[in-house]
Amino acid sequence: MLSDTPSGHRLYPKTASRPALGGALLAALAAVCSQTAFAQMEPLNAAARMTDMAAAAPAAAAAAAAQAVPNPNCTLIVPNHVLTAHGLATPFQLVATDPNGGPCNEANTAQSAFVEAAVFNPANSHISIYHPLVIDKGTKPAAAPVVPKLPANAIVALWVGFNGNNLTLAQEPNHDTLADANCVNGLPGSIFTQVSYCNAPAFFAAANNAAINGNLKVPALATAKDGQVCPTVRSFSVVDQDQSDNVDTMYLVTANGTIAQKTKANAAALQGATTILNPGDNSLFGFFMSPAIGCAPWTVPSLDDPGQMVPSQAVDELQAHLLQKTPVARVPSRDPMVEVNGQPNLTKQNLYRVGMDQPQADNNTLRTAPYCRQMLRALSKMVLDQTLDTNFPSIAPAAATNTFTFLAQRWVASWTLLTCPNLINIAAPITLTTDANTGVVTAAVIDTAKLNADIASIAGSLDADNAIYAN
Repeated sequence: MLSDTPSGHRLYPKTASRPALGGALLAALAAVCSQTAFAQMEPLNAAARMTDMAAAAPAAAAAAAAQAVPNPNCTLIVPNHVLTAHGLATPFQLVATDPNGGPCNEANTAQSAFVEAAVFNPANSHISIYHPLVIDKGTKPAAAPVVPKLPANAIVALWVGFNGNNLTLAQEPNHDTLADANCVNGLPGSIFTQVSYCNAPAFFAAANNAAINGNLKVPALATAKDGQVCPTVRSFSVVDQDQSDNVDTMYLVTANGTIAQKTKANAAALQGATTILNPGDNSLFGFFMSPAIGCAPWTVPSLDDPGQMVPSQAVDELQAHLLQKTPVARVPSRDPMVEVNGQPNLTKQNLYRVGMDQPQADNNTLRTAPYCRQMLRALSKMVLDQTLDTNFPSIAPAAATNTFTFLAQRWVASWTLLTCPNLINIAAPITLTTDANTGVVTAAVIDTAKLNADIASIAGSLDADNAIYAN
């Protein structure tokens, strides 16, 4: 992949009130996250795997390459006054950045964009979530978006996720929407690729202050079936090469391609509509990794679907910031989303971090090798949970047969994409078995003897690495 193409998506931890995910929802998610969705979920991981597939299954790789590729570069037009109730209820509009590359359609899961809003109420320190709608430019939604009831003096922030490669934020002509809403798409000439945010630092500052003062109650992490504390999105057992990207938002798509918010009312009114989602870190963590081991995410009230409790990237990151114990995974310099022309860039890395409630990096050159070593140490968690993960469905059946095989191939791809073998001179201690016809990973073996020896070989750096990723 090119250096400025994106890479990934994810999931969440446990609250006692969160019911287990039903089989119907898992089936729907698996259907969404199938062949096409896998390529959008982890584009760089998918690219690495396609290299292996080309060697192991040339016929399958050739057939995949022959398929028409949707335009991976789209633009999202942000509504005016987007941090107000009216602005949130005004649909964002998707359009091709360069029409010569083909159209961009929200109903095409390789091009879908998703928006999540978090609302902090300063009067009672409560957090709620709203899911602004995205539609194709020039079209109308399948159902009018719900106008949220915002508390007085609410602090509103937005996070955007994308299933293609590069999503550029734009505004209506003669308006200063992006500046007014404190929107960040990356550096000039080098966007974050799949993700962006608006007013996130203000939201996190208020929420963190409320938590420290005891006004915001952050759910404690429960105990997983493996006897360990449930992970957060900053556990090194959860992250990949580009952690903290993409949202939990889902939309409904009708047979004619129009889009609606995914609410109980819309689902009942739009019979036959299908669900699309942003299959990234948060959705992987919340819908697959966590429930596989008996955990669940922190959920808060939905403003577009009153009465429902929903997970979100905002509270995932907030809980991780406040509760994850050392080592705490934070965006490394070799995360493809924070590179510029394939090279680490401290300014871009810190611009990304501030939108995800992460402390600033103070050294751009020593961040990825320690990140690799911590990923290696955390691989013991995958060994511990292998049976639980093997017995849980895969987020992407066209990529791997279950949660364990999916996580194993994701880890191997991340190890390669972060250039860990070169940085710390250790090869991945995982062997993957891939179906020769389909390219699906059907089995994975973690060489525990090699893993233990590898971990022993880096024992001398443990204290220094933990100092870098201390809580």
